Amino acid sequence: MQLEELYKLYTKNYLVTTDTRNIKKGAIFFALKGDHFNGNEYAIEALEKGASYAVIDEAKYHTKNTILVHEVLATLQALAKHHRKQLNIPIIGLTGSNGKTTTKELIHAVLSKKYKAAATHGNLNNHIGVPLTLLSFTKKTEIGIVEMGANHQKEIAFLSTICLPNFGYITNFGKAHLEGFGGYEGVIKGKSELYDFLTEQKGTVFINTADPLQVAKTNNTITIPFHDSLQFISAHPFVALSFKNIEIQSHLIGDYNYTNIAAAITIGNHFGVVAEAMVSAIENYVPTNNRSQLVKTDKNTLILDAYNANPSSMKAAILQFSKNTAPRKTVILGDMFELGTESEVEHQAIVDLVTKQQFLNVFYIGNHFYQTKTTDYKFKDFEDFKEYLQKKPLENQYILIKGSRGMKLERVQSLIR
Repeated sequence: MQLEELYKLYTKNYLVTTDTRNIKKGAIFFALKGDHFNGNEYAIEALEKGASYAVIDEAKYHTKNTILVHEVLATLQALAKHHRKQLNIPIIGLTGSNGKTTTKELIHAVLSKKYKAAATHGNLNNHIGVPLTLLSFTKKTEIGIVEMGANHQKEIAFLSTICLPNFGYITNFGKAHLEGFGGYEGVIKGKSELYDFLTEQKGTVFINTADPLQVAKTNNTITIPFHDSLQFISAHPFVALSFKNIEIQSHLIGDYNYTNIAAAITIGNHFGVVAEAMVSAIENYVPTNNRSQLVKTDKNTLILDAYNANPSSMKAAILQFSKNTAPRKTVILGDMFELGTESEVEHQAIVDLVTKQQFLNVFYIGNHFYQTKTTDYKFKDFEDFKEYLQKKPLENQYILIKGSRGMKLERVQSLIR
């Protein structure tokens, strides 16, 4: 089947899926393969559950309403790129080492005050998630925000050729995925692939001019700096700022979230969203999914920042937490992953930074932190820490909880009263 024919089938419902657990009637099922699964085996199940067609790449599964292609993933990506070309709407490409998802949600909240805006769901930001995001946009969509993640070079460049952004924003360059990128310089080069694409296509980049790296990397690019009326006020405990002399009180913790808000307002202003509407969008946005959530239990207050971590975000969170005036501050930190040969140095650097602060208690969880030199509490795994807390519960403390996604430190919440 030709791409144009498949596209006509798709536009009947604008529904695609790769998971038989959430089939919507009329959706097209794409039978993707992974290291431990073969989507072709579920094609019949998808059809029985209401899928209109199933795209497969193994002939032995070919039957009524299956579409046999050379490679399912490549077909999904090609369909998404073709769809993006037909949309003819502004699409903002978004990447960076930290704060991508929060920034994406803020931009979406702001733009939705004026447009039928659509954005990446959750963190569907890789070579599968970006096509699925694009294919979730319909003919009613007026503007799109596409989050792009990467853990190696050339990935952002490839994703850009699929979503074809005409606007872009990079939150920052940090020490994330050092193993795949080949060090910090590799991170900068890899993330800057979005700038390279937009420069070549004469697109526009929103930049934080307070970040010299962003300025340096956009010398030959059309840029829009953060709005000159934006002013940081405070971050105790939530970020407060002003825009056009209107004070904004957010529900976001940490002064590092100021730039995320500033980006959303700058982008909204460019697209003509009125100031009052943007203020409302920011003030009504409440973070979820373990991203800097303030949680109050019967006996403690938690800053639950357990969605992910890397050396840059960990450092920022610790320094911000140290500024808090609470008298009894405790930190619970979990391992940072994908650091390659830099892992030992980076974990020790975090320990050394924490040692300089005056925290009541410090707990490290995970094998990487267990190998560091510290006089604070160390636990090889979560179960060891759980056993400790059951014997010595924490009370009347202000607690920061942060670690990489694989550590699943949100489990700590159920252990603290």
